[in-house]
Amino acid sequence: MPLLIGLMSGTSLDGIDAALIECGAPGQDGTENSPRLMATHELAMPADLRATLLDLCHADSVRFADLARAEDAFCRLQARAVNELLAASNTPASAVAAIGSHGQTIEHAPLGHAGREPGAPYTLQLDNPSLLAELTGCPVVADFRRRDLAAGGQAAPLAPAFHAALFRHSHDWQLVLNLGGFANLTLLPPEHSTAEVIGFDTGPANVLLDGWHQRHQGAPFDANGVWASGGRVIEPLLSRLLAEPFFAAPPPKSTGREAFHLPWLDAQLNGDEAPQDVQATLAELTAASVALGIEQAMAQFQAPPPARLLPCGGGARNADLLARLARRLPSTQVGMIDQDGWSADWLEAGAFAWLAWRRLTQQPGNLPAVTGAAGPRVLGGVYSP
Repeated sequence: MPLLIGLMSGTSLDGIDAALIECGAPGQDGTENSPRLMATHELAMPADLRATLLDLCHADSVRFADLARAEDAFCRLQARAVNELLAASNTPASAVAAIGSHGQTIEHAPLGHAGREPGAPYTLQLDNPSLLAELTGCPVVADFRRRDLAAGGQAAPLAPAFHAALFRHSHDWQLVLNLGGFANLTLLPPEHSTAEVIGFDTGPANVLLDGWHQRHQGAPFDANGVWASGGRVIEPLLSRLLAEPFFAAPPPKSTGREAFHLPWLDAQLNGDEAPQDVQATLAELTAASVALGIEQAMAQFQAPPPARLLPCGGGARNADLLARLARRLPSTQVGMIDQDGWSADWLEAGAFAWLAWRRLTQQPGNLPAVTGAAGPRVLGGVYSP
């Protein structure tokens, strides 16, 4: 069975996730055995590199030399993550069919740059797959998003096809909710249904929670949502935040730091709010926008509430956020992906390993019903060591 490594650094910019997975070969009936998670490794993002990447995400103009330096440092951190994973799992580089490298998203503008003259859609991930192949001795598959963009899609989210391969149920509707810097939702119809898998971003998740907590508490994140749980939701502020047109827009849709950031939040504040109450309101914003997205999706299919919601990503360990979701989704069981044989912490990295395997076997990696692309497309380019 082929071994692949997936690399993911999300919008939270907290580190590099590296997942070694085994992909199943297609059987005689054309179906594929479910991928298996074999080993994992995480490297924290150095503070100076994180600060540099954050500056690039919010810069109005950038020097090419600054981009190149950040990309080089980021790629070398990825290579270190791969080499340490290989050493820890006693896996030779020659045994790895490919590394699936997502890169670090700096800006995602599938409809062109907001607030400026209309222009071409784009998505920018810092990555250097040639250098990564050189430093690891493994083939690399990278640049997954722009092929979907070229076909008229949003280039995001790309994980729903992987979610369908792992979690689709024979009878019940299932939801997979990734709570990273941003929240994205995958709706999985029952296997016998003619409905298509859909997925889309619902709005901010940890990106605002982490930024506000860092500003007022001096730590990068609110561990387990303890600070938010002690605050009071400011209902007028929540209403102002939810009035952002993105939340009511129908899918396909995706978003990022270029739309939701602390200056966007600051513009909605009166200035006399208690910081802890703002944190509680931001947590409720995530739960409310997810619930709204689920309502929109289920109305599209005239379907009953999903049986289960499976959270993944960093927010899946936030007890306060999960409790808020459960209150807003009384008919849906908020479960744990860990019970289904995959760790909630490694699903995204696993997805890009799987997407790399799809590229090597010339199989589509996108779902047009999710991204809005003109059709299925084989994603990514291959870089030999």
